[in-house]
Amino acid sequence: MATDLRKGLEGVLVAESELSSIDGDEGRLIYRGYPIEELARETSYEEVLYLLWHGELPTETELAEFSEAIATEREVSEDVLATMERLADTGEQPMAALRTAVSMFSAHDPDAGADPDDLEATLRKGRRITAKIPTALAAFERYRLGEAPVDPDPNLGLAPNFLYMLTGERPDDVAAETFDQALILHADHGLNASTFTSMVIGSTMADIYSSVTGGIAALSGPLHGGANQDVVDVLIEINESDKDPLEWVEEATDAGRRIPGFGHRVYNVKDPRAHILHERSKELAENGDDKWYDITTTIETYLTEEKNLVEDGIAPNVDFYSGSVYYQLGLPTDMYTPIFAMSRVGGWIAHVLEYQEDNRLIRPRGRYVGPEDEAFVPLGER
Repeated sequence: MATDLRKGLEGVLVAESELSSIDGDEGRLIYRGYPIEELARETSYEEVLYLLWHGELPTETELAEFSEAIATEREVSEDVLATMERLADTGEQPMAALRTAVSMFSAHDPDAGADPDDLEATLRKGRRITAKIPTALAAFERYRLGEAPVDPDPNLGLAPNFLYMLTGERPDDVAAETFDQALILHADHGLNASTFTSMVIGSTMADIYSSVTGGIAALSGPLHGGANQDVVDVLIEINESDKDPLEWVEEATDAGRRIPGFGHRVYNVKDPRAHILHERSKELAENGDDKWYDITTTIETYLTEEKNLVEDGIAPNVDFYSGSVYYQLGLPTDMYTPIFAMSRVGGWIAHVLEYQEDNRLIRPRGRYVGPEDEAFVPLGER
């Protein structure tokens, strides 16, 4: 038995995967061999889902059939909608509402009783989960605003349809393309905490609803899924101060304050996803308010060129620009992590399916460091 203790499983290999690969020194991310830059530029989120779940990019016919299958499964049951309304009225957090919604989806799934070894049934259930999450999230937000939910539009792709259900208005091309890219960029990223959680649950042969619910729970922690909201909180703080962004970041760093959106457990250089969203943020700024882009670029320039944080392996990660992009799109800040889940569910499902093809229960060991030879004292004598 190995005796090395690796806190956080740092550097420990637990599985092989064909899904995604990260080169932290070169700043490179690929899905099934395709660079993330090419996928973000040339494909849709539905194409990336197909790639992750089926192992190859779809033909036009396959994509049309796949997209239609997702579109026809977007509606959620009345009891899910009623629960979203109650949770919105009580002030529940969106991630908790999402966790509840996914658990409820299984009650109406025609494959709910399928054999755990039936991976085709698991894939169908995963597709339904992916289709319904945007509908439940948008309904929750509409209820919080005191407005009725907007029915999904089967003629819109997953990304623009979510924006449509959220606002009641069809997004323009720039907003739709930007949000679609954001979903692609967040779809998978190796064995991060939420993906590994989903895999551990899947390794018990629990159903995919359990795996996805567990992934949502793991993603809800501030050390995993909440950094993009923290970035926006800082941007708002700077905007509401009387200080120039450069002055603010200088004073903050001199005081020892950590700026969210910098540093990553894998990347030692700028996250390739941050490069892409940086460009999208610039495009949004050119078509609207540019102050958020100006603040983020000022912070990045100062920390990378003046403070030289990159030399210490601390560079902008995906959260640094996804937060500002989502804010530029007008999305509610506490919906950022649920949107992360809306995208990453594709990766969770893909990893569970891949692992269950040659399943082995994930069961690590812990090193016992407690006492060995305690003398037992009967209850009446303690």
